[in-house]
Amino acid sequence: MNAPLKHASGYWGTKTDFASLMAHIETIGPILDKNSEANEKLGRLNEETFEALKPVRMSHIFAGEDIGGAQLSPTQGLQLIEAITYHSGAAGWVSMVHACIGAMSAAFLPDTAIRRLYDGKTDNRFSGQGTPTGMLKKVDGGYRLNGKWSYASGIYHATYTHTAALLDDGNGQPAKDEKGDVIVLCAHAPVEEHELLGNWNVLGLQATGSIDYAANDVFIPDDMVFPILTAEPQRMQEFFSLGVVGLAAIGHSGWAIGASRRMLDEAAKYAKTKTGRAGLLGESDKFWYDFGRAEARVRAARAFLFEVWRDVESSIEAGNRMTTRQISLVHLAKSEVHEAGVDACHFVYRSLGGASLRYGVMQRIYREMLTAANHFTINPNIVGAAGRDLAGLWSDRTWQFYDLIEKK
Repeated sequence: MNAPLKHASGYWGTKTDFASLMAHIETIGPILDKNSEANEKLGRLNEETFEALKPVRMSHIFAGEDIGGAQLSPTQGLQLIEAITYHSGAAGWVSMVHACIGAMSAAFLPDTAIRRLYDGKTDNRFSGQGTPTGMLKKVDGGYRLNGKWSYASGIYHATYTHTAALLDDGNGQPAKDEKGDVIVLCAHAPVEEHELLGNWNVLGLQATGSIDYAANDVFIPDDMVFPILTAEPQRMQEFFSLGVVGLAAIGHSGWAIGASRRMLDEAAKYAKTKTGRAGLLGESDKFWYDFGRAEARVRAARAFLFEVWRDVESSIEAGNRMTTRQISLVHLAKSEVHEAGVDACHFVYRSLGGASLRYGVMQRIYREMLTAANHFTINPNIVGAAGRDLAGLWSDRTWQFYDLIEKK
C-alpha cells in the first residue's frame, strides 16, 4: 500500500489522526478478508465485518469538525477507501457509499436538520438512491414520500435514507422551476420507515446489500430535504462546491484503485510460486511483459487521479470553489481508474486460467470490477462531455449533476 499523504493547510481537520485511521484498516484487514466469502453468501456485510469498520465512522469522514466529523481532505478520503477496498471490495463499497452520502447530507441540509443528524449522540449512517423514481407531495410541515428505488448500497447498516424524488405539482405531475426544469429533492428519513424489498441477485458486489427499497406515504420534515440538482453548500462552501457528483467521485475512484491494486498483487503472488501452471507462468516473458504494462496503466491512472485531486485541494485551500474544468478532470480521472482496473482484471483473469476461474480473491475482484465499471457514474457520455470541455468545444457550459449543460 502507499504511504499516507500529509497536509499543511489549516482547512482540513486536525482532531482526527489520519495515520491512526490507516493503521486501523491494516489491523482489521484480515477480518475483512476472511469474511468476504461469508458476506457474499449473506448478501451484505456480516456483524464481525461491520463492527470492525464502525470505529472509522465513514459517514463522518468528510463532515466538518464543528458537527463532529473528521473533515478529511479528498486525497485522505481516497486513500482510506482504497485501503478498505484492498482487503474487501464489498466493505470498501459500503464504506465509500456511507462516506459520500454522509458528506452530501453534511453539506446541503440546513442547520436544524444537522443538529438532529449530527448531534454527537448517534453515529448516523446514510444510504439510498440519487435517481428520482418516486414523488414528494407537499403537506403541512413537510412532504409525503412515495415510490420505489434500487441500488441502496449499505442500507442494512444505515440509520437514514437519502432518496431523490420529483416534487409533485399537486396534480401528480413533476413540478418545474422558473427555468422550466423539473424540481428534484433529496429526502432523508429513518431507514425503519421504509420497506426493504431485497432483489440483489447480481454478478459482483453481492455483499453490499444494494437492495431495492420503497416508501409508502413516509413523512419528511421541511428541513430534511435539499434540491439535489442545484444544492448550495450550507457549510464548508469551498469543499462542498464539489456538489453531489464531485463527492460521489471520491468514493468511486478510491474504490477502483483499491480493487486494481489488490488484483495485481494477487496475480504477482500466484505467478511467483514454483509449482504447476504457476511455475510455467512465472517463467513466461509474455506474462511479465503484460503484467508490467498493467502495472504501468494502473499506476498512471492512480497518479492522474491524485494529480487532479491535489489541484482541487489547492483551490479549496485558497478559498475558491470548483470550476467546470476541474469537475471535468475529476470525471476523466474517475473513468480512467475504472478503465485501467477493468483492463488489469481482464489480463489477470485470462492469464491465470483456473486460478482466477475458481472461487477466490481474484475471481471475486474480477466480478466486482466489472460490476463497478457498469455504474452510471462511469457513463461514456460523461467522459465525452468532459472531453469536449477540455477541447474547448463546450467551454461555455457548466456541470449540472452528470450533464454539461449550457448556462441559462
